[in-house]
Amino acid sequence: MNPRGTRVLRLDALARVEGEGALHLRVQEGTVTETRLRIYEPPRFFEALLTGRGHTEPPDITARICGICPVAYQMSACQAIENACGVTVDGPLAQLRRLLYCGEWIESHTLHIYLLHAPDFLGRADVVELARAQRADVERGLRIKQAGNAILEQLGGRPIHPVNVRVGGFYRTPAPGELRPLAERLRQARDDALETVRWVASFDFPDTVCDHDLFALRDPGRYAVDSGTPAVVPAAGPDRALREIPLPDFEDHVREEQVPHSTALTARLDGRRYLTGPLARYAINGRWLHPLAAEAARDAGLGDPAASAVCDNPFRSIVVRAVEVVQAVEEALRIIDGYEPPPRPAVEVAARQGIGVGATEAPRGLLYHRYALAEDGTLTAARIVPPTAQNQTAIEEDVRRAVQARLDAAGPTADDEELTRLCERAVRNHDPCISCAAHFLDVTVERS
Repeated sequence: MNPRGTRVLRLDALARVEGEGALHLRVQEGTVTETRLRIYEPPRFFEALLTGRGHTEPPDITARICGICPVAYQMSACQAIENACGVTVDGPLAQLRRLLYCGEWIESHTLHIYLLHAPDFLGRADVVELARAQRADVERGLRIKQAGNAILEQLGGRPIHPVNVRVGGFYRTPAPGELRPLAERLRQARDDALETVRWVASFDFPDTVCDHDLFALRDPGRYAVDSGTPAVVPAAGPDRALREIPLPDFEDHVREEQVPHSTALTARLDGRRYLTGPLARYAINGRWLHPLAAEAARDAGLGDPAASAVCDNPFRSIVVRAVEVVQAVEEALRIIDGYEPPPRPAVEVAARQGIGVGATEAPRGLLYHRYALAEDGTLTAARIVPPTAQNQTAIEEDVRRAVQARLDAAGPTADDEELTRLCERAVRNHDPCISCAAHFLDVTVERS
């Protein structure tokens, strides 16, 4: 093919991400001039589906947005409805919600680390090929994931799309004896999780830095999972002072817009590109990691979280996720150890007119819900801002930088197959849940 002409590279589907989409790259004279992450799945209209429904229905409806992180949608929905109705859920019920969320973090992060992301670093096509070569490693990952699923099944009624969550709490809460078997599994999972941190820290990481603002919930005194105030750490530069944004003001700062190449909305934070997810959480909440997780982070080369260390390398996000698995296991054990059954499985949440907001940390990042209720509790408006949609612009920039660095090193005729693999790796760093955002990957590279 004439090297001065246009070259088109197509990859029909990207394995090891959730959902479908496309990536379009334009390369002119060795320079990446355009990068577009094209999420082309039809819009799913969950916000429209919620309008006109009763105020008790969002947790069950929004859980269907994602089969990997349904708890995130349920918890954010519950918070927003309860906020609109002037109700606060605290005490043992709040602890059980956090325990349920820990289960989701454990199973979701572990699925990503072992089944989706690790093959990139170990030169394997997929987890099946990885299991043939490193069976013990994959079995370790499956044990950890099963521990997370056990929490979801015990508290949620089933591991996918839990059915025991309701506005105000749960339909049924467990007796202490029902949680003891979970603790036994989690103690084994703790050892496996620590070994996972050591394992992924040994991978070979490209030397790169992202310069996105980092955006996550901040919950002083504990690592933010199910509550907190949105906070921003500016991109690398002389001033990285953290600032908070009151949750009711979220939409004044996070502005969504439609772009022609994606059915998912993109977002800017005060007009700037930003990233939410593990790298942001670690930068903003690292000082509140459990001691065991903090020690694992230091040993893995992530710096000292007590000193507000920042990890700017998106390829090392797999290490941060592994540390967060240790954190979730430790937090789950703490909750189980101190659990006392609540007097009732849920508090009453009476309908009233109002607007409520809620935000939690899904495994992939900050998830925001806003609902407007009529006097009888009917939803008159709904707004859901998922993390992958927020991360689209940052993902596009990370892909551009990775490909440009490879072109600079290998020259403008770098092998298309190699560039395709690099694009996939750069996207998978962020564990995108594309179905939540609207779903990956058809890659097109134009060279001229």
